Amino acid sequence: MALVNMQSLLHKAEEGGYAVGSFSVANMECIRGVIHAAETLRAPVILQIAEIRLPYSPLYLIGPMMLAAAKRAQVPVAVHLDHGKTLACIQEALDLGFTSVMCDGSDQPIDANVAFAKQTVALAKEKDATVEAEVGRVGRGEDGSEAEAQIASMDDCFRMDETGIDALAVGIGNAHGLYAATPQLHYEVLEDLHGKLHSSLVMHGGTGLTDEQFKKVISLGMRKINIATDLFMSQAGACQGKDIFKNIASSVEAVSATVQRYIT
Repeated sequence: MALVNMQSLLHKAEEGGYAVGSFSVANMECIRGVIHAAETLRAPVILQIAEIRLPYSPLYLIGPMMLAAAKRAQVPVAVHLDHGKTLACIQEALDLGFTSVMCDGSDQPIDANVAFAKQTVALAKEKDATVEAEVGRVGRGEDGSEAEAQIASMDDCFRMDETGIDALAVGIGNAHGLYAATPQLHYEVLEDLHGKLHSSLVMHGGTGLTDEQFKKVISLGMRKINIATDLFMSQAGACQGKDIFKNIASSVEAVSATVQRYIT
């Protein structure tokens, strides 16, 4: 129970044929809501925060909060740096005790992306931490900025897999934020990769997928699915009036309900 290495969660998910929810947090209310949902359903979860969010939620403040919540949880919880863009931030997360880090060089040529992954693997090995990388490109940036989705190529996936990473996010037509319409996912990418990689497959942009799409990608080997936008929207929508303590309570409840829906 409590704080665990993300790789252990992914291995168990592979054995059980399911995916682990990786939920982005921005504050104490988000963290408490995710943990409450996980404990209610007795499900493992991953708490994550992206580097681009750190100007609003500094890592030296929110990181220890995430770790403290994981250590006290009654279910297995991994703590993950999402979309790490710099080695300095990745190192800070590892030094704090994060059990997983993502090195996102997907906006760079594949050679640079692979080199970034190798550097991160070397850093993470010293802390016995899991490493995630990305190949192809998930549409839109984590902050909602425009970025064209790119479908992952098989060659790039296999090259990245050889760096020693533990998890691989692949672009299959998915995007961060809200989808304007139900996305058309390229399942053939997963079909070609399923069972051929050492690393576990990861899906970004889970908000807005249909139940059928979730089940399909999980059947094709997705073992970690990221959810962010829906959590932030549910928390913002739960706040009413000027009583901050009521808003704290309602925020926790709203996030918990949203997370429970996704876990289920």
